[in-house]
Amino acid sequence: MSRNTELFERASRTIPGGVNSPVRAFRSVGGTPRFIKRAQGPYIWDAEDTQYIDYVGSWGPAILGHAHPEVVRVVQETAVHGLSFGAPTEGEIEIAEAIAARLPSIEKVRLVSSGTESTMSAIRLARGFTGRSRIIKFEGCYHGHADSLLVKAGSGMLTFGNPTSAGVPPEFIKHTLVLDYNQLDAVEAAFKQYGDDIACIIVEPIAGNMNLIKPTPGFLEGLRALCTQYGALLIFDEVMTGFRAGPQGVQGLTGVTPDLTTLAKVIGGGMPVGAFGGRADIMDHIAPLGDVYQAGTLSGNPVAVAAGLVTLKLLSEPGFYEQLSEQNRKLTEGLAQRATAAGIEMCTDYIGGMFGLYFSASVPTSFAEVSMCNIERFKKFFHGMLSRGVYFAPSAFEAGFISGTHDDAVIQTTLDAAEQVFATL
Repeated sequence: MSRNTELFERASRTIPGGVNSPVRAFRSVGGTPRFIKRAQGPYIWDAEDTQYIDYVGSWGPAILGHAHPEVVRVVQETAVHGLSFGAPTEGEIEIAEAIAARLPSIEKVRLVSSGTESTMSAIRLARGFTGRSRIIKFEGCYHGHADSLLVKAGSGMLTFGNPTSAGVPPEFIKHTLVLDYNQLDAVEAAFKQYGDDIACIIVEPIAGNMNLIKPTPGFLEGLRALCTQYGALLIFDEVMTGFRAGPQGVQGLTGVTPDLTTLAKVIGGGMPVGAFGGRADIMDHIAPLGDVYQAGTLSGNPVAVAAGLVTLKLLSEPGFYEQLSEQNRKLTEGLAQRATAAGIEMCTDYIGGMFGLYFSASVPTSFAEVSMCNIERFKKFFHGMLSRGVYFAPSAFEAGFISGTHDDAVIQTTLDAAEQVFATL
């Protein structure tokens, strides 16, 4: 029995499903999850010391590569002074200032400990600010596991084919309108019917939880116009895309300005942290200034903040995102070319440090189109690459990620492995 299998069986006795987040499970692709013991740069090593090129990157945060020496150093230096205080620190101010300086839409920001906390809190704030109840989300977009959002959610839930979650009473989601991503007509119709009671739209401006799906031209601009017209707030969930798709997230790439933005992943440099922020007049409704309550004992954890600060600093180095995007282009175009040469129907897409692989004739634009991809072929591709030392997300419904350490040699090794796998499909 392999060491990974031993650990999985042991974990399954005390941890539901043997994993602490469904996206880590291999249930959608079959086989046994790899238990990771260490990581460095673009590589991870499992419990059997097998090395893999990693295209998960802790689901986005490892944009600098794993265990970047400057990030590790500042974490170690900060930790010796205490792990948490439950009181304000100067680091909290510094990271709030750093976020606000990079994202012009954010005037004030509140730190939390996870992406779920950030989206849950932003929606509560939108409801409190507007005095309205209904929210709009889009099928396939995942915004964390808060009750009102677990209705046709994406990410790990898509993997298991569950449109909703048990344990969520119907009355908890009755104010959530679920529409099709990239279908502006449906949003217009929703506002015409419920406009006076819609508090906000929450959207992944580039979706990453039903694979990588970009907005069609005019979609985000249309959402902005409708929210302005009807007095609703536009929330960009940039938990995944923030400082990953580009130096100012998707809002910087598109020029569309949200009222509120949710963040996590990259801003913690690999440690648990999240944030939500926006216009000062909205954010001032958060307690202790306003009547919208939000709290967190470990919010703004000093070690996580230190890791996030140095990560943001390193990302500001000239040319980082240009180089990241170029490496991503080489990877995705190379994969598509090799698939075509092998007669395999497959296409790719990318933005910044995120990419999508689709076993279909064209790049999908919605959850419905993603669902029509050849999932069985993806499973074979996944295991073929895994056996050759390349680790992709164990789900056809997840975006992939590269880091600044995925150099030409790493990408060439990946493409060579893919060429071998395509020949077997």
